[in-house]
Amino acid sequence: MQKPSIPKGTRDFTPTEMVRRNYIFDTIKTIFQKFGFQPIETPAMENLSTLLGKYGDEGDKLLFRILNSGDFLEEVAGQELTSRNLSRIAAKISEKGLRYDLTVPFARFVVQHQSEISFPFKRYQIQPVWRADRPQKGRYREFYQCDVDVVGSPSLLNEAELLQIIAEVFQTLNIRVTVKLNNRKILSALANIIGYGNRITDITMAIDKLDKMGIEKVNDELFSKGLSLKAIEALQPVLQLEGTNHEKLNRLEQMFENNIVGNVGVDEIRKILAYADVMNITAPIELDLTLARGLNYYTGAIIEVKSIDVQIGSICGGGRYDNLTGIFGLPGVSGVGISFGADRICDVLDHLDAFPLHAAQTTTVMFINFGLSEEKYALQLLSQLRESGINAEIYPEASKLKKQMAYANSKMIPYVAMAGQNEMNEGRISLKNMTTGEQTTVTMEEMLKILQNRSCQ
Repeated sequence: MQKPSIPKGTRDFTPTEMVRRNYIFDTIKTIFQKFGFQPIETPAMENLSTLLGKYGDEGDKLLFRILNSGDFLEEVAGQELTSRNLSRIAAKISEKGLRYDLTVPFARFVVQHQSEISFPFKRYQIQPVWRADRPQKGRYREFYQCDVDVVGSPSLLNEAELLQIIAEVFQTLNIRVTVKLNNRKILSALANIIGYGNRITDITMAIDKLDKMGIEKVNDELFSKGLSLKAIEALQPVLQLEGTNHEKLNRLEQMFENNIVGNVGVDEIRKILAYADVMNITAPIELDLTLARGLNYYTGAIIEVKSIDVQIGSICGGGRYDNLTGIFGLPGVSGVGISFGADRICDVLDHLDAFPLHAAQTTTVMFINFGLSEEKYALQLLSQLRESGINAEIYPEASKLKKQMAYANSKMIPYVAMAGQNEMNEGRISLKNMTTGEQTTVTMEEMLKILQNRSCQ
């Protein structure tokens, strides 16, 4: 019999892993709510007409398509099959696909429900997405995103608040990060200055790979896309620009003396950085002119977050997308948002061994089962603990003590409660600290106090 398996790029999660992931989700969700964002959910699958054309050619290739139910080849003629016109065949056999991200479905949601929501609309969404990418460390085909967006407001205060959310999330998770910032208008202006304004997508897709490929391979890709050597040479000083954020902005202003779009981009960055100063955002913010985030829908600020202590891809990113809802029939609605990569954040915390102790357990105390009379006594105490908000359980069978203690250890349960005939006669419980090995006999009130203090740590 073939051993069962799961598709490459997907994972099973053990109870311990799920508790740790939920710690990340709960931390992020709490901070989202603190800033006034509300939750929504959208279906795992969307119509392909919603998804196609929103992520660029490379993004479209990474969409997981869902075959039409029934005879999915019914609409395909025999000649089409032999001609192997894959794009034409795909359009006939598949009308739906798994969502690639949460932003495009959110734009669809806003348009579809515009009469039911108030603008500016501040939403958060924590759900899985799927990409037919090549699996590797830190890159999966199924992974969760934790998105937070504002639509219906062009104010740059929104960008600054997103930076504040980033700083608070990673400070709470105890992850040191660098926040990289750029602006799509600056990139558009640079493309115009070198004479290739109509090739902005090719240029941004190439320079966005600078960290992974290095400058030489990026230049080779730009040349293969049809840029002249003169244009590529003109880009080099910008791609390698150094100095403080304000020094970089001053240099760009000189370059954009006669470029209105470029100056608007520079001005937007200055205003966002000024807000960040007022808000005392602690995370370092770096203007990175190579940051492009190659998605077609960004129109203004672009944000990306990297871990300082772990070499891994972006763990958070996003930007402004002024025209996205217009694609679905609602023009003039400005939007901006960021997405936290929960899976990569989990990998970083694992690497740093930075998960708090309570993130590895679900039960605070377990009662040992000594038999029917002891079980009845323990069940009464168990109910009181649960009513007081303590996570508690009892071993379901009167098995050997060694087996029950091993079970508690395997679940990393910090306390074990034991009540034999002596404890029952005195109305007390023996409570063992599984970390220190210390065992004391306590009343129900004393045990509750100890466990409540533990839960608050």
